[in-house]
Amino acid sequence: MKTIRTKVTFIIVNFMVFGAFLSTKADDLLKVKNSKSENASYPSYNTSPLKPDTTGMKSNAVELAAKIKIGWNIGNTLEATGGETGWGNPRISKALIDLVKKSGFNAVRIPCAWDQHLSNSAKAQIQTEWLNRVKEVIQYCVEKDMYVLLNIHWDGGWLENNCTPAKQAENNAKQKAYWEQIATHLRDFDEHVIFASANEPNVEDSTQMAVLNSYHQTFIDAVRATGGRNSYRVLVIQGPSTDIEKTNKLMKSLPTDPTANRMMVEVHYYTPWNFCGLTEDASWGKMFYYWGKDYHSEKDLTRNATWGEEATVDANFKLMKTQFVDRGIPVVMGEYAATRRSSLTGDALAKHLASRAYYMKYVTQQARVYGIIPFYWDNGGIGDNACGIFNRNQNTVFDKLVLDAIIDGAGK
Repeated sequence: MKTIRTKVTFIIVNFMVFGAFLSTKADDLLKVKNSKSENASYPSYNTSPLKPDTTGMKSNAVELAAKIKIGWNIGNTLEATGGETGWGNPRISKALIDLVKKSGFNAVRIPCAWDQHLSNSAKAQIQTEWLNRVKEVIQYCVEKDMYVLLNIHWDGGWLENNCTPAKQAENNAKQKAYWEQIATHLRDFDEHVIFASANEPNVEDSTQMAVLNSYHQTFIDAVRATGGRNSYRVLVIQGPSTDIEKTNKLMKSLPTDPTANRMMVEVHYYTPWNFCGLTEDASWGKMFYYWGKDYHSEKDLTRNATWGEEATVDANFKLMKTQFVDRGIPVVMGEYAATRRSSLTGDALAKHLASRAYYMKYVTQQARVYGIIPFYWDNGGIGDNACGIFNRNQNTVFDKLVLDAIIDGAGK
């Protein structure tokens, strides 16, 4: 999330047969070195693998996607630096989850940090208390027949800011250790629980994309190796920067999953950023207060959106439909939102709020039209430049205008 919340490349010179031989041997040695690094850095936490168990795991990815109507993020909470309440939100309560379900959502995305919750950092060992707390929150959701998407979120950026050859072996070792522990601890949940490899991995080119794919492969292998229901659990991998255009350009292949048809791809949507997240004018563009062809201001012309409106939504979502959905790979829109500019007053505020509600309805509606599963990003904030729907301290609906727009856009 932005502020709304926020390879090894080989240069092989083939010189006749002998040069090719040396190159191949060097490649083999480096693979052995990386393998040793990954396996020796941390102990294996896959200490109790189970036989594959299909109980409660009948739905493949497409079938499961059809069951999810509209999702909601518990943003700025379990991923917060310093702990669950570190960014100003209260501890997640069963009453909050009950309110979310009652309001029309049937899925919850849980952004989660792990790197700061270790009992032994040298061994990448996650605190049992933290694993239990995450499990408790998931249980709140599952008891309400809600689907859960659990990830490793930004988490200090150890993975997301390091999709590089220099960090590849080190991060794959950590990815393996964490997911062996997470997957084992949560293995008994049925198909209501979905695991996601990362959040917004920063990737700009094919070299970094290859590293990201290795992180996703490690995630899949680690989860599947724990067995039981995890042998059939639906897993989600993130596109480069979870950006639609980058995903369309760079994500040309997917990691290998030994369980067929149990994979989804994740992207996020904050377009145009001028409207969705920009909180002060920048050298490259101004803040937009009004979005949508019928919602422009006739007075405040410099604040009308000049790009990224309805046609852009449709074009972007069509890319994902063609690239993945039409091939039987569901797409999760794990985050989308637009900041609420409540410092505006009078007609400007009224028009902005109406425009923002229209944005939420249109993006939600078109996501569904193109077969994409939308999860609204809620950071818990109810002040200026925030995007909370619920007042979490009082367990009440704060932004009914946006809530109604999202539920209306999701359809019945």
